[in-house]
Amino acid sequence: MSTKPKFLVLWGDGINCENETAQAIELAGGQANKIHVNELLKDPASLHTYQALVMPGGFSFGDHLGSGQVLSLKLERTLKKELLAFVKKHPVLGICNGFQTLVRLGLLPDADFQRTCALIKNEQGHFIDRWVGLKKVSSSPCIWTRSLPESFSLPARHGEGRFICSDETVFDRLKKNNQIVLRYEENLNGAMDQVAGICDPSGLVFALMPHPEAAVHDWQVPFKDKAWGLEVFKSAVQYLRSEL
Repeated sequence: MSTKPKFLVLWGDGINCENETAQAIELAGGQANKIHVNELLKDPASLHTYQALVMPGGFSFGDHLGSGQVLSLKLERTLKKELLAFVKKHPVLGICNGFQTLVRLGLLPDADFQRTCALIKNEQGHFIDRWVGLKKVSSSPCIWTRSLPESFSLPARHGEGRFICSDETVFDRLKKNNQIVLRYEENLNGAMDQVAGICDPSGLVFALMPHPEAAVHDWQVPFKDKAWGLEVFKSAVQYLRSEL
């Protein structure tokens, strides 16, 4: 198709990685529209004019009451009906604060507005800001990671990135359904099974703590390696082109 898939990139209220995220989408061959949270909430139906939704990283509402908590409440109050319909058909990506928001919304791990997992304070008790090695789970249905290699590196920067589930039954189900998409190569923050990213059962809704939008050019990598972040966005663009 000649038309570029349209991505809605959410911004405002402390989200601060929208420019890098939009650039990554454009480099991958998509069309990125940066839409302020308040603008979207004024016209919830406008969400359905897009083919994909991305919630970038940042510090929405200054992480008051917990990372992503206030933003998730704001979105759920006004946008719940539209989000429930959207996630059944379209790719959704959450990066860092976006991951925290999707989990608090209950759009991950099952896209049903039921909270069964959380991202809590790092085991070390402080903010982490460094590059991390990641392993991809090839059996995952995630459409966002199809172009990624089995192992690669991305920058991580978070204070509340420790992934946990409400009980072992939930976590066992995630493993059984191949919803664990990425794992850290090391125990970075105390996350269960070193989980760095998960998806919903369909593979359309995906979120990760590291920042792919900050690793789209080789010169951004501080060691001898390829920048793999762009492949996340290329994977989504390729998927949408095959579907539209």
